[in-house]
Amino acid sequence: MTGLTVCCGTVNSIKSLWETRIKKSKDELKKEIEQRDRRAVGRLTGAWEDRIILAKLKEKVVTEEGRVILRIEKEEWKTLPPALVQLSQIQEWQLHRTGLQRIPRFISSFESLIVLDLSRNSVTEIPREIGKLTRLRELLLSYNRVSYVPEEIGCCENLEKLELSMNRDLDELPTQLSNLKKLYHLDLSMNHFTTIPECVVNLPSLEWLDMGSNILESLPDDIHRMEKLHTLWLPRNELEYLPDNICRMQSLDTLVLSKNKLRDIPRLMEGMSNLRFVNFRDNPLTYEVTLPDLKEDVDEEENDREMFGREFMHCYIQEARKRGSQTFMSLLNVTLDGVSETASSL
Repeated sequence: MTGLTVCCGTVNSIKSLWETRIKKSKDELKKEIEQRDRRAVGRLTGAWEDRIILAKLKEKVVTEEGRVILRIEKEEWKTLPPALVQLSQIQEWQLHRTGLQRIPRFISSFESLIVLDLSRNSVTEIPREIGKLTRLRELLLSYNRVSYVPEEIGCCENLEKLELSMNRDLDELPTQLSNLKKLYHLDLSMNHFTTIPECVVNLPSLEWLDMGSNILESLPDDIHRMEKLHTLWLPRNELEYLPDNICRMQSLDTLVLSKNKLRDIPRLMEGMSNLRFVNFRDNPLTYEVTLPDLKEDVDEEENDREMFGREFMHCYIQEARKRGSQTFMSLLNVTLDGVSETASSL
């Protein structure tokens, strides 16, 4: 009986062990099936969500003057779905006040893109894939949070217009920017630059430059190398003087220098015949200048004068030259008097 009892006990133990293993195996199988089903449902749900989002994006696509444009304004789109690549024929993005935080890396799929306008969002970086957009003509990223510009931007060989104003912490640009041979318009205002970057001076086609509201302390001595520049905005900076070579900028017709720390105006600027508009307002200039009264019968256009404009500049230079001559004569008289007194004592 004892042997039979032991045998029965052994059989029961083995049976219990197998039942436990079978149950565990069934539970694991059930769990795996549930996970697979959830993944399948998730993929199906994701696919449907992508379809819904894509359908919503298609509603934002318009065609104007033969150009396909994606236009979204004042709607929340912090990210853009990968499904958007199905609309790679789009030639222009206009996304304003959407809260967009990053430019998707699949931007490189939009090879036909001509204009990328993401102004007034929350974009923090420009992806290196931007260099794949060789047809891009305009990159507009003003009023964002960009603090770094990748060197790949130099590969956007057809870029003509670049706006990066009001990105606050932006204070440098890659040297490769000078590879943009067609860039004629550059807005770097309201950032943190202390001088005009060398790569900007090297831009061969630059015509319009805004670096107002930075912390510029000086201008490059070779600023005259920007031969085609006709408009230069530099208000609200920390400039204390202007390099003499600024007078060699023969194409310059608009120069705004208001609210700086200028103490003087280079006399050579008097010969800048192409300079039509200039503004020296709110600078601690050494001399006070009052413009001469105009005759009563002058034209209205002549009457509409800017107190710190071109005429003021010429009057200031004349006054500085006059004061300089007087100072020189005074010093000369003092020297001659000193020589006379020395000769008399001998």
